[in-house]
Amino acid sequence: MPRDKTTAHLYHKLIIKNKIIMDYKFSNDVSQDTVTEKKEKKKNKTYDQKPTPAFISASWSALFIGMISYCTGLWNADMLLNEKGYYFTILLFGLFSAVSVQKSVRDRLEGIPVTEIYYGISWFTTLTSILLLIIGLWNADLELSEKGFYGMSFALSLFAAIAVQKNTRDKKFIENQEEK
Repeated sequence: MPRDKTTAHLYHKLIIKNKIIMDYKFSNDVSQDTVTEKKEKKKNKTYDQKPTPAFISASWSALFIGMISYCTGLWNADMLLNEKGYYFTILLFGLFSAVSVQKSVRDRLEGIPVTEIYYGISWFTTLTSILLLIIGLWNADLELSEKGFYGMSFALSLFAAIAVQKNTRDKKFIENQEEK
């Protein structure tokens, strides 16, 4: 056990008959060692798990199912053309925004600089696309089941777009690591 007061309180040992039974640190104890360990753990974070072909195909399938369902619903809807254009534009806006959020979040995790303004705009546009869809469906003269259908296919499309972007990024990262 350390004799000086600064480190003596950090280490606690249970000694019975000159044998160390336990040697532990309390979670609220903070020393330079624990700060250094946390920094090292943060730096060593790597993304070395390649997505499986099953997950990649499930992500692409979900994206196509969501988009095609949404667009088929619009095609068959009894709406004016400008309403159909509004909902189609919201789908494209939402997909781009969701991919942009995923990219900026991933860039930050990998230590690639992302400006605060771009990060904020990405989140703002994603939330705005969802809000615009909600407002449009709230005010639309549609059956409740149709409104639910558009909401669910939109949510499926956004989730799938994020998953496809993540898979693409993971796959490219692994390929670049293997080339080195």
